[in-house]
Amino acid sequence: MVRFDTVTVSYGNTSIIQDITFGVEEFERVVLYGKSGSGKSTVLTTIVGAHIPESGTVYFGEEAVNKRNIGEVRRTVSCIGQEPVLGAEKTRDALLLPFSYRAHRGKAPPDEQINRILHDLQLDHEILEKDVSFLSSGEKQRIAIARALLLDKKIFLLDEVTSALDIESKRAVLQLFTSTPYTIISVSHDPDWFKICSRFIKIANGRIVEITATPDPAMYAVNGED
Repeated sequence: MVRFDTVTVSYGNTSIIQDITFGVEEFERVVLYGKSGSGKSTVLTTIVGAHIPESGTVYFGEEAVNKRNIGEVRRTVSCIGQEPVLGAEKTRDALLLPFSYRAHRGKAPPDEQINRILHDLQLDHEILEKDVSFLSSGEKQRIAIARALLLDKKIFLLDEVTSALDIESKRAVLQLFTSTPYTIISVSHDPDWFKICSRFIKIANGRIVEITATPDPAMYAVNGED
């Protein structure tokens, strides 16, 4: 589904990730972890073309990601960070913003579908009338997730997506991502998130140093992000 083959990304003369090689199969849920500045978030954003590798190749399916197909990658993948940019002043407008674009025009979801997804994410329908500036970080994250679900995304790149959630909201997000088979590549240090994932990739100084099928106890003590 997604594969890195000896990928190096640099800013100026500084390498942010170096010789990264790993693959994620369809419907797998994978965690990237490591200390702040280790390169985890750069791995996620490189998948959607935010960085051009200095060397190596990122594959999506069987094709190398390039200028020709990056649009298709972005239409398939949802990348949600700790503080999503929702792109509108009103929450309703932000939720429906993608449906104003040519690729999705005429495909706006019915109110019933919107209400069901908001309910599943522990969000009241009234949130749609709020200004985005008054939303909490956790609400912004869940609105971004709701928007991706309405767009029928199947692959999620999630950067500490449960970090700003209370217990009930987090439980709703975990339930959502386990009740339907999605492919997920995530950055997280949340023990509850670890429980729904099957592979754990440790990154240090821009390199993969370990890939395991069970959480490393050290993961629980690592904090901070790229």
